[in-house]
Amino acid sequence: MIKPITLENERVRLSPLTLENYTNLLSVASEPKLIQYSPSDIESPAALRTYVETALDQQKKNTSIPFIIYDKKNGDFAGCTRYMNIDHSNKVLEIGATWIGKKFQGTGLNSEMKHLLINHAFIGLVFEKVSFRIDERNTRSRKAVEKLGAVLEGILRENVYLLDGFKRNTCVYGILKNEWDII
Repeated sequence: MIKPITLENERVRLSPLTLENYTNLLSVASEPKLIQYSPSDIESPAALRTYVETALDQQKKNTSIPFIIYDKKNGDFAGCTRYMNIDHSNKVLEIGATWIGKKFQGTGLNSEMKHLLINHAFIGLVFEKVSFRIDERNTRSRKAVEKLGAVLEGILRENVYLLDGFKRNTCVYGILKNEWDII
């Protein structure tokens, strides 16, 4: 089993998300349309708790490692992210379920966080591929992972229902270990 750890650099700290610390995200999670491209619900305190419980249940099954994001520059909790859909036998995992508050977007926080996660996936966890799944309409997130060097591998057509009933197309991106410059 992969044990929860803290990943950190001068800008961001990714700590294990728990039922004890998730309440630090209540104000961020309640921002309207924060995760409009996601099938998850986090806007109410009850919905956020259920979201965290689901992530922790996946962690017990060894398929997920959820993190709470703390922005050291702003001195505040910014959101959460996780390793998910962990495939141990094929050494592939996904970085996803990432959301950060609007005041943190466009500040470089996401890039710093993704570098920590990707480096740890390849070096610490010894995985061979990191993937991302992003709503086709979410151009901001798509550009962000492309900037990291992720390659669009394909589009899954109408494969996920969102809360409003819309069925999204999902872009699948990947980075292979031999494509990543360890920082």
